[in-house]
Amino acid sequence: MSDIVNAFLLVYAGLFPIVNPIGGAPIFLGLTRHNTEAERNVIAGRVAVNGFLLLLGSMIIGSHLLEFFGITLPIVRIAGGLVVTAFAWQMLHSGDEVDHTRAALPRPQGLSDTFYPLTMPLTVGPGSMSVAIALGTQRPWGPHFDLTRLALVGGAAVLGLAAIAVTIYVSYRSAERIVSVLGPSGTNVLMRLSAFILLCIGIEIVWTGYAALAGLAS
Repeated sequence: MSDIVNAFLLVYAGLFPIVNPIGGAPIFLGLTRHNTEAERNVIAGRVAVNGFLLLLGSMIIGSHLLEFFGITLPIVRIAGGLVVTAFAWQMLHSGDEVDHTRAALPRPQGLSDTFYPLTMPLTVGPGSMSVAIALGTQRPWGPHFDLTRLALVGGAAVLGLAAIAVTIYVSYRSAERIVSVLGPSGTNVLMRLSAFILLCIGIEIVWTGYAALAGLAS
């Protein structure tokens, strides 16, 4: 049971800071100002579904593609963990200003424009996909491996992605409320705390990869 809970929390806590649905809510609101509230709710749902599918594909297929090119899982863990750690460090020491690159994204013209730019890169970008690939390498292989345990832990990881999707939907649907309640200072404090958690997760992934390499070498 602990493995299942850990898998869920690892996926959710690892992806929440970098997906940053709360921080992206003000930008989402600005890009959909011309839409009605009902249309904005539909767009939020579609972005959440698109984001879930992108992250799920990255988690399941990403590491296998790297293996196809001859890159071993321990190396993938170390590289992915370093990416996560670097991104978390950047978030931890970033300024309070709004990300002008994301703020300058083109406005969607209708309900059909929910993939670009609202899903990618606003919600799920290269950094989120890299984290998902790194998390996908944390599979329960080991001396006590069995298919039942793999299915349960994998299901918990998918539930973690589903929870991220739900958070995206709720955050974007409640964008106006979030902006008015949290304000710039509250959003900044929340994201600094999330960045520290992400930093710890990145170091843990690097350590897992190093331990695997040390075991192979011995």
